[in-house]
Amino acid sequence: MSTVAIVILVVVLLAALFAAGWYFGGMARSRRLRNRFGPEYDRSLESAENRRVAERELTAREKRHAELNLRPLSVAARARYIEEWARLQERFVDDPADTVASADELVHSVMRDRGYPTEGFDQQAADLSVEHGDIVGHYRDAHHVRGRGDADTEDLRGALVHYRRIFRALVGPIETTEAPATREHEVPVAREHTEHTPDDTTVDGARMTRR
Repeated sequence: MSTVAIVILVVVLLAALFAAGWYFGGMARSRRLRNRFGPEYDRSLESAENRRVAERELTAREKRHAELNLRPLSVAARARYIEEWARLQERFVDDPADTVASADELVHSVMRDRGYPTEGFDQQAADLSVEHGDIVGHYRDAHHVRGRGDADTEDLRGALVHYRRIFRALVGPIETTEAPATREHEVPVAREHTEHTPDDTTVDGARMTRR
């Protein structure tokens, strides 16, 4: 085999190895990002021009997140926030819209205490997605409902459930010895839909008396 033929063969083999490395490296990167971001990965693919752009944006989120000075809540702060949420949720029966607005503010407060920047909703959602890609969609849905001027009581109730999902993720599981853990959809019904019965309903450890 001539020297030229050998050189060409080596170049072809190197190109093939490079292409294979690029392909399998891309697959590994895609798999890692999908595992980390969950549903947020699919959402990014849908909104981006192509997979490469979406994955570059998700990788940028990871780099920004790594530079944040995140910290867990203190025991006292966690207890205070859980108590605030319980009181907030009880108010839903009287003023659903105000309760949802308060839930949004409470989530912002928890984020600030945890070290998350709160410079704008889109950036907040992007920062949260790195560790909470499986539920950041709830945060977006809640924000959307809150911004609507025509949201009815059931919409607001759904928004409160969405806010509770991200709230729980940020503060940790809400444990109570007063009653078993409740299902995600168990939020007090607005007063206009509540029957006048003497029954008590316990939600996340907060007792609400139906009047």
